[in-house]
Amino acid sequence: MLRDSAVQPLLTDYYQFTMAYAYWKCGREERNAVFELYFRENPLGGEFTIFAGLQDCLLFISKFQFTEEDVNFLQSVLPPTTEQGFYDYLRNMDTSTVTLRAVPEGSVVFSKVAMLEIEGPLPILQILETPLLTLVNYASLVATNAARFRLAAGPEKRLLELGLRRAQGPDGGVSASKYSYIGGFDGTSNVLAGKLYGIPLFGSMAHSYIASFTSMSEVKVQQTLKPASEGQAAVDFVSLCEMWLVRVCCLLQVPQDHTNSSELAAFVSYAMTYPGNFIALVDTYSVMRSGVPNFCAVSLALHEMGYKTHGLRLDSGDLVQQSLKIRITLQACAKEFGVSWFSEIPIIISNGVSEKDLINLQNQRNEVDSIGVGTNLVTCPLQPSLGCVYKLTQVCGKPRIKLTEDREKMTLPGKKTVCRLYGLDGSPFLDLLMLSDEPAPKAGEEIQCHALNGKAESLRVTAARVEALHRVYYQHGRLSQSLCTTSEIKRHALNSLNNLHPKHKHLQNPVPYQVAMSLKLRDLLNDLTKESKTIAHSPE
Repeated sequence: MLRDSAVQPLLTDYYQFTMAYAYWKCGREERNAVFELYFRENPLGGEFTIFAGLQDCLLFISKFQFTEEDVNFLQSVLPPTTEQGFYDYLRNMDTSTVTLRAVPEGSVVFSKVAMLEIEGPLPILQILETPLLTLVNYASLVATNAARFRLAAGPEKRLLELGLRRAQGPDGGVSASKYSYIGGFDGTSNVLAGKLYGIPLFGSMAHSYIASFTSMSEVKVQQTLKPASEGQAAVDFVSLCEMWLVRVCCLLQVPQDHTNSSELAAFVSYAMTYPGNFIALVDTYSVMRSGVPNFCAVSLALHEMGYKTHGLRLDSGDLVQQSLKIRITLQACAKEFGVSWFSEIPIIISNGVSEKDLINLQNQRNEVDSIGVGTNLVTCPLQPSLGCVYKLTQVCGKPRIKLTEDREKMTLPGKKTVCRLYGLDGSPFLDLLMLSDEPAPKAGEEIQCHALNGKAESLRVTAARVEALHRVYYQHGRLSQSLCTTSEIKRHALNSLNNLHPKHKHLQNPVPYQVAMSLKLRDLLNDLTKESKTIAHSPE
């Protein structure tokens, strides 16, 4: 399901309007410009980034229009010397002359390679800067963080995003759910994200639900449950659970008076409400002396009535060791009571899970099937921002460059194309930045280029396959390609990441991916640098 952009044209920095007015005042409003949106360094100590946010950028641009209310507000905050004609200009401003080229959303991208290239009138592109950065920065960071969690957990674990309550506000919460799913998670607890983006929803119960019960008498008011098979009479489910608890406690050698009856009441109540979707939280009191015996008793009662339990969740303590003990218990019940599927009941864990926790989990024996992740996923505490930038590269067909004492912040001039070069093993090994009028390299032919690794390194490479990265997504006031669904973007992200060589995906000490520029682009960069220095040192 696609939705309109929630971003308004006024969601930008104040100085974008003061610059736009200066452009207009000087008669430069029709000057054609090119900007690139990229980042300078891959996040989280890694060597790859998942590009996300393109769909939201396209929805924003396609709906871009100042309302009369917007213009009136700008009139109230811009300097009183601002001419009325500028406000008329804003009223008529649209994106019909804007072209947006981009890497497909969900693609693996690397530092210094433009994720977006946008071309059009200078004032319009200036106003678009902040919204585009807002839409791409967090989306790409969260998608990358999620991809790293997936790599840390391995392909078999089910990953569930549970971070809405810890996210940076409602917009951050919805975005986190969407882009975590794109980055590799399997589901979310966020109902709105499920509605908007078709993400599978997950939920069980909270400690508050269990603690709200005080005794079994609270569930005996409505104590019958109909079996799963049609036409059978309702059964006294409460008594059935109590009977099974006796048998389970006997098997596990747990005194029945050690189990918490209010917890059992909560489980029975929930099971009668959702007999076909029963998942219980087993650590409100004692996991092995109460939560697990009560869970097994209710689950075996459900089995007797034709239902199958969906799982149990742990949210505290030594999650790994508890998963091993619980699995042994489930296997013992399966054998003793002849219920084969019981030994495979999914064990779900949560509780401040981090990337490091998942790495440790993968490196030791465990019986965890699903993992709920919240704070450490959606807030990206290891790196709060990707640091995307939006830089001018060309005006009226002439290349522009930013020179600075900080070499890392120097820009690459000119309108460019980007080609991804693949080796014989099918994985990419180099992204080549070229000027837009250069022919693309051909497969099987050696090319010479210049690395962007700060070592002034000249390279000679031969590609088995060459792919142009950028596609035109918006032109002449309309979308040039159909928007993908969230699931389609997720599949592309998975394929793109799987195609990347494992050495670039290591979570610690990955091998850097190579990005290079063509010799023609290098020569242009050198010429503009020399020209700028000559001007700076020329006598007045």
